[in-house]
Amino acid sequence: MLMRQKSQPKNEQGAESTGSYPRTRMRRLRQKSWIREMVAEHSLSVSDLVWPVFITEGKNQREYIKSMPGVERRSTDLTIEALKKAHGNGVQAVALFPVVPDKYKTMDGREAFNPDNLMCRAVQEIKNALPDMGIITDVALDPYTTHGHDGLVEDDKILNDETVEILCRQAVVQARAGADIIAPSDMMDGRIGAIRDSLESESFTDTMILSYAAKYASSFYGPFREAVGSGAFLKGDKKTYQMNPANADEALLEVALDIKEGADMVMIKPGLPYLDVLHKVKETFKIPTFAYQVSGEYAMLKAAAEYGCLDYEHTLMETMIAFKRAGADGIFTYAAPEIAKTLQEKSAKG
Repeated sequence: MLMRQKSQPKNEQGAESTGSYPRTRMRRLRQKSWIREMVAEHSLSVSDLVWPVFITEGKNQREYIKSMPGVERRSTDLTIEALKKAHGNGVQAVALFPVVPDKYKTMDGREAFNPDNLMCRAVQEIKNALPDMGIITDVALDPYTTHGHDGLVEDDKILNDETVEILCRQAVVQARAGADIIAPSDMMDGRIGAIRDSLESESFTDTMILSYAAKYASSFYGPFREAVGSGAFLKGDKKTYQMNPANADEALLEVALDIKEGADMVMIKPGLPYLDVLHKVKETFKIPTFAYQVSGEYAMLKAAAEYGCLDYEHTLMETMIAFKRAGADGIFTYAAPEIAKTLQEKSAKG
């Protein structure tokens, strides 16, 4: 009895889209580095990187973060030194996160909209020193509150609309200080439209908004909360406003709403555990889409490398390509300076 041969996949013209062995040998295009790079479907550029940094008060202050090897809290002067070096290697954007002294933390987080707060002063000083460096500022109340939440709290409930009013004031003072991109990470409903209206009313028409549109209630944020000093203050969890990790389609609705309200770009956070969401968002909306390799992801790579379980540099670069393959236009990573140096060295070797 004759065996029926399986049909080959066909392209739009109806022709067979694949060959067969031995005429087609997939390994031919893998045998040398130059051909592998020539036919690579995705690539990583230093312009894809955003470096998140933690800023603290004072001068010549440096504090190591135990849970994030290689990452420090720095005073603004030392931050500028580090940024100059990173910028020299091609890093073009920084995301600032303030370590707010306990004495400035309050229930209502009013320090967030103080025009002379740490964030605003740091933005001004960095802009003066590095006018070509893109500055992204975090809009959320958790560094400024005594309860560690991203919004105002009343009777153990996170208040949405009242919080949005504070976020608008916070966004305006950051824009006035010179921030290029305002990045609301709070996940309150309606805050993108309200912030856009506030910026427009103050003539900040060119200030961009990067919305953390799909930010999940994740366990991967632990080291970050230690770094900014909010973890010890956090009462309860953030599950009533950050997204359920079980949901992917919901992210599409969140993104659609934020685009309609005026977001220029959107963020998916965390990164690697949510590549499916990143891909769905990019494919659906075709809008600039960012991914955040969060503190827990970074810390896991460092810890695994320390125990000899993996090659840190190669694994790090592999994760970056994974983000690009999924559709990321930009990647927030604490390893941005390391990656930039690696890319520069590779380019120099030619």
